Amino acid sequence: MNHLGKDWFCTLKIIDESYPKPGISVNIFASSMENLPRISSLGDIIQLSRVVMKTHHGEVNAVFNKAFSSFALYEGKNGGDFVPYQCSTRYHHRDRDSKFVLGLRKWLADFQVDEGPNSFLFLREIKEGERANLVCKVLHICEICEHEWMAFVWDGTDSPPLGIETKLENETDNPLPLQVEPKPLPRDLLCTFPTVGTILRVIIDKGNEKHVLHLLTAGKWVRFLNILCEVHEGLWHGVLTPFTKIRYMSDDNRLIVGCQRSYNERLSLELGRIPYWCFPWCSQLTEVDYDHVPFVTIMDVLTCSQVTAKFKCIVRVVAALPWRVEDFCSHLGTYMIRLTIEDPTARIHAFLFDEDGDKFFGGRSSIDALTRKRNKLLGVAVNDDGKEIEDAARKPPWVQCCIKSYYLDKNNTWGTRHYRIFGTKLVD
Repeated sequence: MNHLGKDWFCTLKIIDESYPKPGISVNIFASSMENLPRISSLGDIIQLSRVVMKTHHGEVNAVFNKAFSSFALYEGKNGGDFVPYQCSTRYHHRDRDSKFVLGLRKWLADFQVDEGPNSFLFLREIKEGERANLVCKVLHICEICEHEWMAFVWDGTDSPPLGIETKLENETDNPLPLQVEPKPLPRDLLCTFPTVGTILRVIIDKGNEKHVLHLLTAGKWVRFLNILCEVHEGLWHGVLTPFTKIRYMSDDNRLIVGCQRSYNERLSLELGRIPYWCFPWCSQLTEVDYDHVPFVTIMDVLTCSQVTAKFKCIVRVVAALPWRVEDFCSHLGTYMIRLTIEDPTARIHAFLFDEDGDKFFGGRSSIDALTRKRNKLLGVAVNDDGKEIEDAARKPPWVQCCIKSYYLDKNNTWGTRHYRIFGTKLVD
């Protein structure tokens, strides 16, 4: 879809039993984005009336004129009724329309719709700075600031863990963000998202939102062609540029069926919900008290229906505040540290307090011993002498830990929910 002068414009590729390949293009002009056809799913049926047939460079195409043409959209082969789910203002129903729709549905039942290029990547295969073709389910679309939109997409796989480029000391004045979007999403919305697999934030370039928003519908699977994969503060995000194309997909596509099956298998693992990237197992850097409890993801923690609960997760510790080990304890001699932890599903703050800190660090250690433990936990690169290597990205290991959620204000439980690490020991 494009903005052409005062008109909005999009192109559809249509087929029927008389001309299944390669089909013909229909150029549709409308006075507003809302008046363009909004296809619900690949393989749906469109009825066009009073379009003009033209040739361009030897190819035949149809032109939909907003002044006299009309259209109606029906569900495809799985449709049940003959009521269009969208139609133009000039559309007039005819009794024979139902017969045509029924005939196309019967033909589509045995016809494999061409869904474009077969080359695509899972989210677990994306690389920073590269463009990729992705097949994803759209979970949500929202305006994160004026004229800037974001789509939340998912395919059930885990995006690759990233090196952390920021220095430890940056956490004091410029802490790592917990999410790409400026403000965290409401909890009731989070609870509708899958709890396993990365939810990729996709930024829609300013000025480009009018071209793609009508193509994105929550709950629908789409194919993104030429989406840019970028990283900010150790968090993945995609960018829809003017070069990105979006194609609809049918719900029974084998790729979609495979993604859903793989997701269901991950939910049913006996050991719990383990990040893809820590197989065959996470590091032995930590020990926990609850070996018999299955693992869950941080998204499971965020969406748990109980304010106060206990969990066991496999995470990476990407930041600590305070960052200097000399400041880990308060003037009273008790540990008071805020750790930033992440897994492929989310990033949160989790606190280490008092006796939980004693257990975690094995009591009071020397500055050198504590520094060594901190560096291992946060993936700080050191040389043979144990000195930190300047400008080297940190690569935190996967570790298991126990997390409890709690609240500070009984009058506003959800709004004051916090997380604390307990029952976990850092092994030197």
